[in-house]
Amino acid sequence: MRCPSCGYQESKVVDSRSADDGASIRRRRECLQCGTRFTTYERLAENPILVIKTDGSSEVFNREKLMRGLLIACAKRPITPEKIDGLITSIESELRSSQRNEIKSRDLGDLVLARLATLDDVAYIRFASVYKDFQNVEEFSEALKELG
Repeated sequence: MRCPSCGYQESKVVDSRSADDGASIRRRRECLQCGTRFTTYERLAENPILVIKTDGSSEVFNREKLMRGLLIACAKRPITPEKIDGLITSIESELRSSQRNEIKSRDLGDLVLARLATLDDVAYIRFASVYKDFQNVEEFSEALKELG
């Protein structure tokens, strides 16, 4: 594993723990050259989940892309990155346990919104405003009514 600080390729594992309810292994590593400590995650390589976009094209499900969108929606809210990662893991686990290799982007967005609704109302509205592409105040108001 390449050190993110100096680029050296040799490191030692300082600590290993199960993460994501056993779906991955979290490892703390230390660079053998500069001594920087960093964290890596080891996950089982599985068949990719394809996200079918509204224009008919498809792309591989990308945890990091979903994480970026959720971090923006949850900015300045009392939601830790660990909670967001857990939310993504639960969605991915649901898709894999249902043996689905494809999901429409709209269905994926609905899964995210269902979980955000129980987590934080403001993050829900922020995510929904981008995901549902509100065109006017009435659409925004309707989303607020769905929450309460």
